[in-house]
Amino acid sequence: MKNIELKKKILDRNLNIGIIGFGYVGMPLGVEFALNSVNVLAFETDIKKIKNVNSGKSYVIDIKDEALSSLVRAGKIKATGDFSKLKNQDAVIICVPTPLRKSKDPDVSYIVSAAKILANNIKKGMLVILESTTYPGTTNELVRPILEESGLKAGKDFYLAFSPERVDPGNKKYGIKNTPKVVGGIDRESGDLAKALYSIAVEKVIKVSNCETAEIVKLLENTFRAVNIAMINEMAMMCEKLNLDIWEIIGAAKTKPFGFMPFYPGPGIGGHCIPLDPHYLGWKMKMLNFEPRFIELSGAINSTMPEHIITRLYMLMSERKKALKGSKVLVLGTAYKPDISDDRESPALDIISLLEKTGANIHYHDPYIPQLNINGKIYKDSGLNKLSSYDCVLLITNHSCFDYEYILKKSKLIFDTRNAFSRFKSNKIEKL
Repeated sequence: MKNIELKKKILDRNLNIGIIGFGYVGMPLGVEFALNSVNVLAFETDIKKIKNVNSGKSYVIDIKDEALSSLVRAGKIKATGDFSKLKNQDAVIICVPTPLRKSKDPDVSYIVSAAKILANNIKKGMLVILESTTYPGTTNELVRPILEESGLKAGKDFYLAFSPERVDPGNKKYGIKNTPKVVGGIDRESGDLAKALYSIAVEKVIKVSNCETAEIVKLLENTFRAVNIAMINEMAMMCEKLNLDIWEIIGAAKTKPFGFMPFYPGPGIGGHCIPLDPHYLGWKMKMLNFEPRFIELSGAINSTMPEHIITRLYMLMSERKKALKGSKVLVLGTAYKPDISDDRESPALDIISLLEKTGANIHYHDPYIPQLNINGKIYKDSGLNKLSSYDCVLLITNHSCFDYEYILKKSKLIFDTRNAFSRFKSNKIEKL
């Protein structure tokens, strides 16, 4: 199949790109393409999101309303729920969620749904790229056969590639433009076209040999993080037994200019990547009768951290002749990481759920999250007006907007799981 026409459109930046799934991955990607003169059509099933996009209102932390609205007014970005318009696109990028089932198996239903819709609207010469994080083989073994149900053949009638998303919500240093992009195609032409397409919006694009290699790159990146976080979480528990300060130890170790990379302990792992991605790889390897021991062990350690926090809190209260049952506890920060409004897989949710079982009187404060729904129970943000009334303030997420000096001054006891109060010396502070 000759790619002269599509390649010319890419080089001229005279093409239409459809993005299926306009969330925390799809919107920043679409905005960057639109800033580089490409026409972007966002495909969504959520009517509220469609209305927000078309009125220039961003629901993604990394995209400001002004940036989105200016591109909408210029006609470079538009959202729709009419998936028949996919057939008018030169390239389609799939950015749908890939959650895990309770059994820790990958849930690829969103990918399947997107691929089936696209199969009904695919055209000759179209470039299709999957960005959703998944297990190696998804593009070739799952997406390709669905698209070929259209009667068109990948590598002959249309191009197909995979490129792992590398979005880090709230990261002020690295965004779509300056984060290197990895691409891999089902064949050389697909990979070349995917590289050319992303080069419009991204400063550096790295083409790997195939889709499977590109798929596992993302899994390696986040499995590396998950394993090292588990190691440092276990080290923190060991240091607790040894009556040593893990934070001081890490601070000293990271002065070594080679052979060491600092990771930090915490109350658990959260977000859209680290708690999930290693399990995609683990599931795939089990299908091949290979036991992924590092993945299993790191998952076990990280998943027990919320319980460890509750145990520590129970001991801290007991040392102060206070029962955890009936105590008034303020959970400070419930987002999965600082300075964002995303609580997906946040350890705070598990910790609050576990605290409920102890009989503690639980409140929370997070300026980014006004309401929580945990197991059907609705929690409203309690603010910081009554800090002195809490028996303990349990810091889970170290938002930069918190006035730590004020919190310390007004609190009776602080259990700091993030070393956020490191600059203060007080017997009211207990650290993980």
